[in-house]
Amino acid sequence: MQTRLAPQYQSNPLAQEAETILRSCVHCGFCNATCPTYQVLGDELDGPRGRIYLLKELLAGATAAESTRLHLDRCLSCRACETTCPSGVRYARLLEIGRHLQNAALPRAPGEELRRRAIRAIIGQPRRLRPLLALAQTLRPVLRAPIARHIPVPAPVRSPYPVTTPQRGKVLALAGCVQSVATPQTEAALQKILAHLGYTLLRGEGCCGALSLHLDAWEEAHEQIRRNIDAWWPVVTAGVDAILVSASGCGSVVKDYGDILRDDPQYAAKAARIAALAKDPSEWLQAHREALPMATEERARIAFHAPCSLQHGQRIQGVAEAILQGLGYRLLPVTDAHLCCGSAGSYSLLQPQMAEELRRRKLENLEAEQPQWIATANVGCQLFLNQAAQVPVRHWLELVAEALPEA
Repeated sequence: MQTRLAPQYQSNPLAQEAETILRSCVHCGFCNATCPTYQVLGDELDGPRGRIYLLKELLAGATAAESTRLHLDRCLSCRACETTCPSGVRYARLLEIGRHLQNAALPRAPGEELRRRAIRAIIGQPRRLRPLLALAQTLRPVLRAPIARHIPVPAPVRSPYPVTTPQRGKVLALAGCVQSVATPQTEAALQKILAHLGYTLLRGEGCCGALSLHLDAWEEAHEQIRRNIDAWWPVVTAGVDAILVSASGCGSVVKDYGDILRDDPQYAAKAARIAALAKDPSEWLQAHREALPMATEERARIAFHAPCSLQHGQRIQGVAEAILQGLGYRLLPVTDAHLCCGSAGSYSLLQPQMAEELRRRKLENLEAEQPQWIATANVGCQLFLNQAAQVPVRHWLELVAEALPEA
């Protein structure tokens, strides 16, 4: 794609990076075929190719407009277009830069900015989220159904599982913000799995930074990442086999720490080391398949929802599914499995109409074969799908843990 930077952007490193990405686009339009919002709206400007044109015009000096922001904000950042793109266009990074430049040229309305600040201040802070969620769960029985269904039911918290096999090593596991509060059973399942394999789980606190990063609060995200590195570094230097991130949305960002802080002389090397250690649990378990029990009978019929952050962000496809099949779960076919469920971090809060339409389509496909459970690998997808699903939506690690012998 031919590009021309406006004078005000010619010395801007971000604009220069965006221009480099733009030049790799060949206008083929393959991206539109896998874009969830384009499939719903059928508008070229609500597909990756159209948004790329909008960003090109912005960088060329076009006046920043609310109409441009509308189409940019409708993007889920699901990265399905990147999986499809034959030219390797780094669309997610381009969109991130474009939104940043758009917001700098035309700040958001005060009310909208306040809403985004509130989301970051509450959802990304477990100490604030926990009491608010507990209050909402207490009131849930008396609330009207349309409101109550948005509140997750309290999850049972199990006692820690003891390590009963010879200790083989230590693993740092990111507790997560929403996951540690709303679905603590995920960490309990991971703890049981690691105990079965002979590993000790060390709990890593702190928000990964994804929420602030995707809401254009870059400095806030960078500070969160630096705090995490400072907190985790003594454990890393003492020796851990991996950093496991069971929320795939967080995993995508932690794996990108090295790139995010590449220009930070104090943290660049440490961030790269953290990123290299970060793994999705499916990657970790794939290397330990021999220690998992072989299936002797079919356990349950499952529809697996692969989060965008797993299949497009981390480019891990079919690994968790294969592990579940090896444990005896029957995985059912899912039409359009590559498409987003509509959760997409804070997207379901900021773009509820589009998010709910995408969820309706996703659940229609997930429930078509009448599964007993829907399994997924990201807490955001799990909670959002559970609001409207006819069958329980669970983290796939829970199903792995249930297939293991009791200690």
